[in-house]
Amino acid sequence: MGLVTGSSTATPEAGRAALYKVIRRNGSVVSFEPSKITVAMTKAYLAAHGNQSAASARARELTQQLTDAVMRALMRVKPEGGAIHIEEIQDQVELALMRSGEHEVARAYVLYREKRTQERAAQAKTAKEADQESILHVVEDGVRKPLDLLRLRELIKSSCEGLQGAADADLILKATLKDLYDGVSAKEVRKCVVLAARQYIEKDPAYSFVTARLLLDSIRFEILGEEASQADMATKYAEYFPKFIKHGIKIGLLNPELASFDLQRLGEALDHTRDFKFGFLGLQTLYDRYFLIDRQTTANGADRRFELPQAFFMRVAMGLALNEADREARAIEFYQLLSSFDFMSSTPTLFNSATHRSQLSSCYLTTVADDLDGIYEAIKENALLSKFAGGLGNDWTQVRAMGSHIKGTNGESQGVVPFLKVVNDTAVAVNQGGKRKGAVCTYLESWHLDVEEFLELRKNTGDDRRRTHDMNTANWIPDLFMKRVMENGTWTLFSPADTPDLHDLFGKAFEAKYTEYEAKAARGELKLFKTIQATTLWRKMLTMLFETGHPWITFKDPCNIRSPQSHVGVVHSSNLCTEITLNTSETEIAVCNLGSVNLVNHMMEVDGGYVLDHAKLQKTVRTAMRMLDNVIDINYYAVKKARTSNLKHRPVGLGIMGFQDALHMMRTPYASQDAMEFADRSMEAVCYYAYWASTELAEERGRYSSYKGSLWDRGIMPHESLKLLADERGGYVEVDSSVTMDWDALKDRIKIHGMRNSNCVAIAPTATISNIIGVSACIEPNYENLFVKSNLSGEFTVINEHLVDDLKARGLWDEVMIADLKYFDGALARIDRIPDDLKANYATAFEMDPLWLVEAASRRQKWIDQAQSLNIYMAGASGKKLDELYKMAWKRGLKTTYYLRTLAATSAEKSTGKGGELNAVPSSGGIAQAVSAAPIVVPAAVVPTNPAVAGELPATDMKFCSIDNPDCEACQ
Repeated sequence: MGLVTGSSTATPEAGRAALYKVIRRNGSVVSFEPSKITVAMTKAYLAAHGNQSAASARARELTQQLTDAVMRALMRVKPEGGAIHIEEIQDQVELALMRSGEHEVARAYVLYREKRTQERAAQAKTAKEADQESILHVVEDGVRKPLDLLRLRELIKSSCEGLQGAADADLILKATLKDLYDGVSAKEVRKCVVLAARQYIEKDPAYSFVTARLLLDSIRFEILGEEASQADMATKYAEYFPKFIKHGIKIGLLNPELASFDLQRLGEALDHTRDFKFGFLGLQTLYDRYFLIDRQTTANGADRRFELPQAFFMRVAMGLALNEADREARAIEFYQLLSSFDFMSSTPTLFNSATHRSQLSSCYLTTVADDLDGIYEAIKENALLSKFAGGLGNDWTQVRAMGSHIKGTNGESQGVVPFLKVVNDTAVAVNQGGKRKGAVCTYLESWHLDVEEFLELRKNTGDDRRRTHDMNTANWIPDLFMKRVMENGTWTLFSPADTPDLHDLFGKAFEAKYTEYEAKAARGELKLFKTIQATTLWRKMLTMLFETGHPWITFKDPCNIRSPQSHVGVVHSSNLCTEITLNTSETEIAVCNLGSVNLVNHMMEVDGGYVLDHAKLQKTVRTAMRMLDNVIDINYYAVKKARTSNLKHRPVGLGIMGFQDALHMMRTPYASQDAMEFADRSMEAVCYYAYWASTELAEERGRYSSYKGSLWDRGIMPHESLKLLADERGGYVEVDSSVTMDWDALKDRIKIHGMRNSNCVAIAPTATISNIIGVSACIEPNYENLFVKSNLSGEFTVINEHLVDDLKARGLWDEVMIADLKYFDGALARIDRIPDDLKANYATAFEMDPLWLVEAASRRQKWIDQAQSLNIYMAGASGKKLDELYKMAWKRGLKTTYYLRTLAATSAEKSTGKGGELNAVPSSGGIAQAVSAAPIVVPAAVVPTNPAVAGELPATDMKFCSIDNPDCEACQ
């Protein structure tokens, strides 16, 4: 007779039931289903009148009418929707029965409620008596008192609810009690229960959510100063939020302008149920690095956090809505997008939004001038920008090479390298607000005379004074060099002091001027140069990339030729993570503001499969682009040149994350033609809606000031700029050209309204924000299906929940399977019991041919007006494979690549041994067949005969950039 789950009724009132949630007595929140009311009243009616057919017919008719009446009453109380306590619903049921004249039925219902109340009280009493047989005491604020075991049990139980029974509350309680002792501090109890739950994450991903919920209880206590259940937060959030904002302003952390918002309205908009969306890694990361800390009001000598999760999202949203006309409405709109995990702003925005110095941008690109003033001004700018959580990309190509004449002293230059040592040490000394390490990437063009020594900067041997162990490096490669490599030609290195115009030239203009300088050198008109085989330098580039992970391979000409802003400047480098391609000069520092769409939340089920939800995606992108555009005007600029550039061109970088998870939902292997098609179509949609949103903003707010003459103004969309690239190169462009959306309509709209932003799309690594929301990073394939991830918040077990669900469905998820996944480093290829289709679907990054990654990136790159952070994973790396792969990347039109990640020999060797015997069943085929089943159609010359698979030994035992290295910026 109590409220139970069931199918919803078909009345108009029931249609609005989705707006409501039910708070159960234990604090858990569940979906509101009107049929529960109907069932409860039907049972009461039959209890009062018997089960004869006439009574049953009357019960069906009456209870449906009364259910509608109860629903209307509840909706009058909360017309906007929200969470309603179960007792309140049952009170309305009693009233409806009494008002209908059904007094006997009402009496039966009341008696049943009373009976259930007595039963719950008896159960609680029995549990309490049992607990007191072995009672423990805790100490809090110097006061010793009995451990409230009943609350602890109820906390764990409620944290396990709504997870399809995958988590065992008794198991966690037992593990918790095992580690407690009499006189333990209350803080240690809260910590212990979290640790008890987290140890089971490898057994089931559900425990990640349980652990997060237990951590959330501890966070609430720290911030509110009292015990509060999740159910309590339905009302406490609204009470707490205005106090939170006022306290943040009082202690000097938050912008005083926030006080002018309608804080009560915003507090009431906070959805406490979204606290349960976090996994453990996500919530712990937020707690450690994002929540505001009160360093003035300490608790027991420790700094105290005072920001709860939903207040965090609303604080960020308020900071982005400061300049909006209807600030409250926009703040709520932005909050809904962030807290639902449909979209997430980048880390600097989350760190600093609504604070006093709201440095919200992710990336800064600078060009270094060829004089001491310019060099040390650039280093100072690095320090200032890094201080407020900006990642840096420096172009050093203008600086003269070693041996160049210094007119002022009549001496010789020491070249670029000694200054780069200073840049390296500055990045170490000035971290990003104390929240993550300073990070910079230096770019040098491949014709610079210092390039050979530049390639060796990350080596562990040689003169340490000419090494930069903490700084990233990248080659900025002109197309002419790649042509010389392809054609086995020679290459000449120059000092920019002798060839200053090469720095600003690209395409055919660069080629003409470069060959002119080569002719001058051949005639003896240039003193300082060096001629080598292009393949020799290319081989050294790949060798250093193989041995040290640096410098990365990036391509100058596609970044410039396809740039919408090629009419007003030159792209001299990319950024720290190789996804930003914006103009820089001695007067302009390029700035980009980032955020990413969660593809997982934009997949919808159709006929038993998943497809992209275009309607939702368009809505999300429209709001996200508004948020990113707002950053430009609100942003705190530590350097004037950055402000000038950003306000003039207004670039933003909307990206994606959860690509691999979306493929899992579609049951599509990454290494397949279907995945390539999804990469193409999903990126086309994101870019189309982003460009459309920018032209809508232009209609509302005006065009960016340097719009005239841009590719947008000339009616050339990003995918159409591939024709410009092919023309400038004279070939060597092999890119799929399929189009599915109405780009002509978009071009017509841009022609009328223009664009608000010079650039709109860039795919950033999303390493930390994808952790926060619990999806796969950006466009990354699975690293492993079960592994331990290390970052600045500690070590976390990460497990592929899609794989676990599939193994459970086939009865294959057990202790033996967990042990084998650990043994084989999360790879499935050598576990005999796993069917071939699952091996293909869940192939890890090192189990697939990296050519698939390049092809997928090519499909995306044709739509993107900037670039993408593309990591390359290669097992069994060799010079030949690297040569083929990076040549293919160039011909496929990629602008940049990022880290080369290779498999350590010890890892690969373990995978070659016989294993999985406990899982052994007859099987055929394998991962090699799955990977090569649908090969990419590319020229035979660049396709390896056999894909790299687990078990193929690499040529080195070095692991260049560990995926879980806490020092790696990509992992932050």
